[in-house]
Amino acid sequence: MQLPTIAGVIRRRLLLNFRVSPSVVARQLPAPFVPKLHNGSAMAGICLIRLEAIRPRGFPRGLGFSSENAAHRIAVQWPGDGGMQEGVFIPRRDTSSLINQLAGGRLFPGEHHAARFRVVESGNSVSLDMISTDGGTAVRVSADVSDRLPTGSIFASVEEASRFFEPGSLGYSLTRREGTLHGVVLRTKTWLVEPLAVKEVHSSYFSDDDKFPKGSITFDHGLIMRNIEHEWHGTADLYVESGAA
Repeated sequence: MQLPTIAGVIRRRLLLNFRVSPSVVARQLPAPFVPKLHNGSAMAGICLIRLEAIRPRGFPRGLGFSSENAAHRIAVQWPGDGGMQEGVFIPRRDTSSLINQLAGGRLFPGEHHAARFRVVESGNSVSLDMISTDGGTAVRVSADVSDRLPTGSIFASVEEASRFFEPGSLGYSLTRREGTLHGVVLRTKTWLVEPLAVKEVHSSYFSDDDKFPKGSITFDHGLIMRNIEHEWHGTADLYVESGAA
């Protein structure tokens, strides 16, 4: 799928990251994807992102729109030209924007489910609740910006976590066309993450025992990005084994 370059501002982006048994994650992935590991664990997560001034590049900022969005994603690798490629596989996208719902999968990559978001921000604190209108996904998080990762994270430092997740700017999303994934690349003017002290986190997707049996998934840490100019670029569709995910 080809699309015009889309510009805007990431006003707030929460990356809530879970460590998962590699064998459990592997069952969620269509070939040719394999889990990207860190210290023996696969990594899955939720990207909760507020986008503002979203418009085709070159259009006036005032013509842009804003939205709250959620993507459940898994860090993956796959063979490609020049060696192993890195990115994220996205089995589920949700959005507050009717534009995203109507245009996703048509004018730009990624089909989006309608969802309601409630966000409360105060200084360096944020609380967010999301529930999809089809009842398929619910997310809840409460967190404060911090200066360190939590004790027990498998990442030794914020810098180590940042290096692991930055290649996740290339994402492939499920579509209604079985075996076809839409690809999109996020390019930021800067890449800066800060750690979060997460007080509460819940995802009905990751709490599904059929997908993630008890004991196979554990919350690891949260990161936040704020006030970053960015662009979305389309990339070629990826064709995978039908029915594997």
